[in-house]
Parts: sequence; structure tokens; C-alpha cells
Amino acid sequence: MKNKIVFVVSLLFGLLFIVFGMNKFLNFMPPPPEMPEHLMKVMGAFMTIGWLMPLVGIAEVVGGVLFIIPKTRAFAAVMVFPVMVGIMLTNTVTDTSGLPIALVFFVINLWVLYENRHKYAPMFTE
Repeated sequence: MKNKIVFVVSLLFGLLFIVFGMNKFLNFMPPPPEMPEHLMKVMGAFMTIGWLMPLVGIAEVVGGVLFIIPKTRAFAAVMVFPVMVGIMLTNTVTDTSGLPIALVFFVINLWVLYENRHKYAPMFTE
């Protein structure tokens, strides 16, 4: 039963990252109309840096695909962690409307990192 729950949660997490990563390239989701003006300015500044959003999009798509595959889930959790930190900071400092869902996905990422901590141990030991 635990394996099924882990798979479903990982599938949803991975699909979310794939969809939002693809949106960085295809722009099929318009920004919400109630987005604060200062956040729109920040997003506009990110868009002027030509390589930043494609880099984040690639990391999200690749990380999302790898998150779905059980064998690569530990690597994917590390790969998308910086993106999740950015999402959490945006939703706590700038606009708190998306905080509940961001918090759920941040906890999922932390949980996967914790469950795979034995795989990361060689990086911290001699």
C-alpha cells in the first residue's frame, strides 16, 4: 500500500513540475489576473534574462520526469530542491496566495529527500 501511495504522490509531483516547466517554453497558462504588480515586475525582470527561465524550465521538466521514475527519484529530489526553495520564498515573501499548495509540495520534496538520505551519505563522508 505504501508503494502505491508513494507512486501516486511522486506522479502528481512530477507531472506538476513537467507542466509548469513546459509552460516556461510554450506559455499556455496566462499569469493570474490578481498577481501583485511588484511580482509582475520581478517576473518581467526574469524574462529579460534570456537564459534564466529556459534553464529553470529544463530543470523542472527533467526533474519532473526523473521524479516519476522510482530509480531516479532521489536524484530528482535534489535537482528540484533549489526550484522548490525559490517557490517557497516567492510564496512566503511576495505573494502568499499559493502558499498552501507550495507548502504541500515542499514537504513532499523534503520527505523524498529524507527517505533517500542513505543515498546521499557518501557525499558527506570520506
